[in-house]
Amino acid sequence: MQTKFDELLEFPTVLNFKIMGVACDELPDLIVAELQKHTPGDYSPKIKPSSKGNYWSVSVAVRVTSKDHIEKIYKTLTAIEQVRYVL
Repeated sequence: MQTKFDELLEFPTVLNFKIMGVACDELPDLIVAELQKHTPGDYSPKIKPSSKGNYWSVSVAVRVTSKDHIEKIYKTLTAIEQVRYVL
């Protein structure tokens, strides 16, 4: 990835990841399980359903320590089958 997070942010910092995926009860648990692998902690995902209810937007604040850490989390979250986008 060709990102400039290291130029724009001072680490460690807290970033809010927004994950959009298929509306299903296990989506928040899958996201938190992946985050626990790279950044153990207590997470309180905030879920917002789409207007038709087919998709959920899940927001999670994560403490990141480097550009590589952000990229690793991004790749891990995008690998979840139910996830469509990660911002």
